[in-house]
Amino acid sequence: MQKFGLTLFAAAAVALTASIASAADLPRKAPAYVPPPPPPPTWTGCYLGANIGWIGSRVTSDFNGGNNFFSNNFNDNRSTQSGFAGGGQLGCDYQWAGGWVIGFRNMFDGTSLSRTRNLGFVNNTLEGVQLHTRVNWFDTLTGRVGYSFAPNWLLYGQGGGAWANAEANLTLGNFASSGQSRTRSGWTAGGGVEWMFAPHWSAFLEGNYMDLGHKSVTIFDGPNGVCGNVIGCNFNPKFTATTVLVGVNYRWGGLFGKAPY
Repeated sequence: MQKFGLTLFAAAAVALTASIASAADLPRKAPAYVPPPPPPPTWTGCYLGANIGWIGSRVTSDFNGGNNFFSNNFNDNRSTQSGFAGGGQLGCDYQWAGGWVIGFRNMFDGTSLSRTRNLGFVNNTLEGVQLHTRVNWFDTLTGRVGYSFAPNWLLYGQGGGAWANAEANLTLGNFASSGQSRTRSGWTAGGGVEWMFAPHWSAFLEGNYMDLGHKSVTIFDGPNGVCGNVIGCNFNPKFTATTVLVGVNYRWGGLFGKAPY
């Protein structure tokens, strides 16, 4: 009886060992695939976009005969105007470790700026004197430095050169007039914030200041030397402008990951 029990125990041990070996030979279930996370968004790359917004301009005109010839109804020599601006921009950025971004951009916008002011002079022989000012377009080429303070947000400042087609024309009744439209050059500075709201797409809000300097404008003299006797034949208008713009850019050339929605 004891011998039979030992034999049964041995058979059971052999069967258990065979079962374990057989189970070890069965294929194991592979772990679930976990895709790698998308690459973090980066501002490295180039972009093309459009913008629209507000522009305000101030024109200060200095006459070589002195500004004291204006009538009491015109107590300064400044003309302000505001309107709409809109156009497009093209640029490139590069981001390095730490979130810092450098880049350059060219922006070209047309404007609706136009104004006519009646000046008047103390000399009653010159009535209906008018100053016409207009800014047709501006073009800025700027470099910018920014910091990506959040994965999809960029805070930046910029500065560079500015050019504008600006007019400052003076009409002295039927005696003399000027009629010159010039492309003026100067400088610009400003800054803004940009948000990458979808893969390859970003939107921005920015403000800028432009100073286009002084330009001498010649007034054609009238009979009896009216221009020379009263105010001289030249005046020097200085154009400055401020813009507040919103825009959208399409970006390419970088590792633009998906932005959180």
